[in-house]
Amino acid sequence: MASYGRFSEDSREYIITDPRTPAPWINYMWNHIGYVGLVSHCGGGYSYYISPRDNRLTRFRYNALPWDQPGRYVYVRDNASEKFWSLSWGPTVNETYDHYECRHGQGYTVIVTEMHGVRGTLTYFVPRNDRAEVWMVKLENISAAKKVLSTFSYAELLMGNALNDLVNQCNDKHFSDVLFDRGTRALFCTRRYWMNNRGVSVNQPNQSWPYFLVVGSSQPVAHFDGSKDAFIGRWRGDGDPEAVARGRCSDTEITAGDPCAALQSDVTLHPGQSVEFSVVMGLVDKPSLNSNDRLTPAMKRPYAEAKRLLTYYRSLANCRKELDAVKAYWTEHLASMQVATPDPTFNTMVNVWNRYQTAVTFDMARNAGYYHGGLLFGTGIRDQMQDMWGPLLSEPARVKERIKEVAGYQFSDGSTLHNFFRLTKHGEKTGHSDTPQWLPVGVMMYLKETGDLAFLKEKAPYYDGGAGTIEEHLCRALDYVIGGLTKRNLPKFGPGDWNDTLDYVGRGGKGETTWGAGFLCYNLLGAVELFDRLGKKKLAKRYQGWYDKVKTAMNRHAWDGEWYVRGFKDNGDVIGSRKNREGKIFVEPQPWAVLSDIADPKRAVTLLDAVKKHLDTPKGVKILHPAFTRVDTSIGLATRCVPGKKENAAVFNHASSWVVTAELKAGRGDRAWDIYKRMMPPNSGSDADVLTTEPYVYSEYLTSPDHETFGQASHSWLTGSAVWMYRNATDWIMGLRPTYDGLMVDPCVPSEWKSFSAVRRFRGAEYRITFENPHGRNKGVKEIIVDGKRIKGTVLPLRKKRCEVRVVMG
Repeated sequence: MASYGRFSEDSREYIITDPRTPAPWINYMWNHIGYVGLVSHCGGGYSYYISPRDNRLTRFRYNALPWDQPGRYVYVRDNASEKFWSLSWGPTVNETYDHYECRHGQGYTVIVTEMHGVRGTLTYFVPRNDRAEVWMVKLENISAAKKVLSTFSYAELLMGNALNDLVNQCNDKHFSDVLFDRGTRALFCTRRYWMNNRGVSVNQPNQSWPYFLVVGSSQPVAHFDGSKDAFIGRWRGDGDPEAVARGRCSDTEITAGDPCAALQSDVTLHPGQSVEFSVVMGLVDKPSLNSNDRLTPAMKRPYAEAKRLLTYYRSLANCRKELDAVKAYWTEHLASMQVATPDPTFNTMVNVWNRYQTAVTFDMARNAGYYHGGLLFGTGIRDQMQDMWGPLLSEPARVKERIKEVAGYQFSDGSTLHNFFRLTKHGEKTGHSDTPQWLPVGVMMYLKETGDLAFLKEKAPYYDGGAGTIEEHLCRALDYVIGGLTKRNLPKFGPGDWNDTLDYVGRGGKGETTWGAGFLCYNLLGAVELFDRLGKKKLAKRYQGWYDKVKTAMNRHAWDGEWYVRGFKDNGDVIGSRKNREGKIFVEPQPWAVLSDIADPKRAVTLLDAVKKHLDTPKGVKILHPAFTRVDTSIGLATRCVPGKKENAAVFNHASSWVVTAELKAGRGDRAWDIYKRMMPPNSGSDADVLTTEPYVYSEYLTSPDHETFGQASHSWLTGSAVWMYRNATDWIMGLRPTYDGLMVDPCVPSEWKSFSAVRRFRGAEYRITFENPHGRNKGVKEIIVDGKRIKGTVLPLRKKRCEVRVVMG
């Protein structure tokens, strides 16, 4: 089985030792200001600020081969031999390197190569508090001869609307502006025209891009290029740029054309000598959208800010300090939940990589990745209200503000936009039946983690005007869905529910979704619990009444003997039933019937057993079975997908993770662990050539046995699978589940785990918990001892200090 890397001993880095991975294996570097960079294991990737569509900084060539290009490259030329190479392996991939290693860590990437007697170390990161990225370069002469070298740092620029650049680049490039400022010895780059509305249209605002992109180096700049055409040359590519081959940039500045930022420096190294330098790329605000686009000392404030960035990051000591700050931030972020169990892979994923992935999805949503172009769909309401569950453990204040932001995209009738673009505040109202319900999920999860019930009284705007309290936003969301129930008290399907590809089941306004019924009941139970606690008995009674009606409808109309059907079309025909020839059973409604208590315990066991019988595979649980082999226009896009991929019978990790949750809720710890263990990326990706995606993060789906590429994954990083698998681990396997009263202890573990431990920070306390399971139970707590005293019940006392907790299962 192919393997291209391994985890470091402390699990904080994934170390790639063979660059010829089956796909780009990437990392993210970003800060909370909004500066984001994607970087592959060979230096490919792009950067943006706030919005990957409207504020792309560097270019990404869609459908390029290799498909991570262009990137952030540092070329080295041996001026004696005239041979040259890149310090990151890419894009000079046809060269034979003496050594290669890439280390992806949290918020940074380090690539080490050896070539022609020169060891190069290239470190990329984004500082915590500046709109900038830093490349730290170290060159060592490990040969016995003097080396006369030239270095060329290079990035292909975009600066503006990436969608317009993609479809109208031939015209858009007329507004590029790159000049070299002799005073700061740096490139000042901008664009004189910036479109930032939705879509491509002649109706555009008349404005310039509101930033200068400043690019400088701590090494003396011998030459530079602002023109990509000049640097790359005619009929050449990134792997063979003319300026590097010639040994000299052309000192080009541009007022039109394809922009780049290339800086050349020259260095001589005797045997054993080394040199270190930095490259910084950062943003500076323009005085106005119609200001003079040339950044000169006359623009006092922007020019001063440019000088500050350049001066600060030209200091290697400052760069190291900022990199240390990035690492310290992630150490603290991860510290809010740490586990030690008999399974090393589980520990690695929960303590580091799964948690890290939830932070990526929280800030990147489904917006910017190699499988998500960041051009069309923006940030999804559905995604944000799930992705917050990971960072909630360590950054509740950020989550709170994100909930208020999302609430601002709700209409006064309780409906919401389906997605939005953060920079322009625009979005699309698609009518998906599930979208309004995700806001209540997010609010109630936040309240249980923090106990901040006063949040319900804070106000947030409605998208169509006016404002309401968070409590009112929550109720309007539920009331909107209740108000749209069919005569049978089931939610309407609309143009899709969570499964976007069932997009024609209910487009006529009559189709019904059983997954949506389970989701609604889950939310209604949460609302009953919340309003009971608040003493608002009338609201609690109202939502309890609707819960009872929808639950009754589900068990009367949707139970198929061994599982719940998936729904009903506009014409009343059933889908996901044993009556169907294809798509007899769908996974989605089964776990949610358990989570919402729609299914009684006996029925829960029956449907979970049916899931195992019909949907389980060696890689996880399929989304449906049998796969559709014929297009059904009354169902939708799922039937057009090839069998075994995407929503047509793939192992869809998001839905598969719900099955794990349901098994854990049902107390079937061995069965839940069996699925969970197979789904963890280092296990599902044990043969990297089959998996293809990164073996350190979850992907959206894996191809099922219905297709010849069984086991191949796609759409890595940006998936709701990440946060559900993380919460399965923390809330259900370890059993440390937040409630309004405090942290509940209710583990559900594989019977082979006889002892394990965890550290969990919660509302100012740090609980250091040891679990003893002498009889190999899956579930059940015999006693809990806190600081030497046995407590009643399973909810830990709230204490703003470190507490030692001993849990005995039995």
